[in-house]
Amino acid sequence: MGKEKSKSGPLARRPDNSAFKQQRLPAWSPMLTASAVLPFFYLLALICMLLGVWLLLTVQNTQEMKVDYTEAGSCNLCFEMRKNVSNAGQRCTCMIMFSIEKAFKGDVFIYYGLRNFHQNLRRYMDSRDDGQMLGRKSNLKSPSSYCKPFDVDEKGVPIAPCGAVANSMFNDSFILTYYTINGPTVVPLLRKGLTWYTDKNVKYRNPKMDNLTLPEVFEGTTRPPYWQKPVYQLDPFDPNNNGFINDDLLVWMREAAFPNFKKLYGFLYRANKPFTKGLPAGNYSVTISYNFPVQYFKGRKEVVLTTVSWFGGQNHFLPIAYLVTSGLILLTAVVLTVVWWKFGKDGKNMAD
Repeated sequence: MGKEKSKSGPLARRPDNSAFKQQRLPAWSPMLTASAVLPFFYLLALICMLLGVWLLLTVQNTQEMKVDYTEAGSCNLCFEMRKNVSNAGQRCTCMIMFSIEKAFKGDVFIYYGLRNFHQNLRRYMDSRDDGQMLGRKSNLKSPSSYCKPFDVDEKGVPIAPCGAVANSMFNDSFILTYYTINGPTVVPLLRKGLTWYTDKNVKYRNPKMDNLTLPEVFEGTTRPPYWQKPVYQLDPFDPNNNGFINDDLLVWMREAAFPNFKKLYGFLYRANKPFTKGLPAGNYSVTISYNFPVQYFKGRKEVVLTTVSWFGGQNHFLPIAYLVTSGLILLTAVVLTVVWWKFGKDGKNMAD
């Protein structure tokens, strides 16, 4: 009876008298002496240096070419046309010539790049309805208030997809041409498989059909004001690439963290000659359907051709970061060594 009372009394919450709960387990307390710490600093500097050099060599093996077409060549006429909002519905096509000095070997990726476009603004990022793009019919006709002023048009018809992010989707298109002795050859591009698996199959989905066609499902909605086509006609060649699961739309909806960014447009299709090994050296042109205006935010547009490695594209940030970190650690180690050698080696000078 006494034991039972002690368990329910004021001592009931006291931890058991065990080595673990009373913190009596053996522990290692290292002595941070100079002879133990300094070798660790030098070793860490060496590791960072080797990683930096390795990553730098890997990055140098990739190739990248950027073609700025904002106002280049005949695109200058389109640039001036897009200054006037009333010309938004008019088509404008231009062509840019360029040459590749060294062949791009292996898989080649084509990106479009934007500069000074801030997709990371909070109000911009919130201007969307994830429930609508998840395929919920309740959200399809009743967009979220976060989408305002791009939730309904001037007649009160709901917009699908709603919001500023979808409304500002990049809509330039490109045709790449390679020039040989036998004449021009259009470079074949794959325009599928551009998105993350989770975006295509989990995060975004079309509303359930119920034996209806996609245009019938979106009946009673309208396209965003900036768009030239409704969401169910984004890809005229592949009906399975329309609606909220269109690859170009999903790539755009994943906002960039920085104002200067690039997004995937397509892959080189390497099944036919002369592109089986990549993009050969020579003269090229890119024909651009110029639709996306950039003068309102003082931006620039470019086409980016690049190869990739296991590390990704040509990005020097991480190798430079490793090399800079290695230099700082090495400098710190040298300073500590000098201080230890001069003042603390025998301990006498430190006492003074």
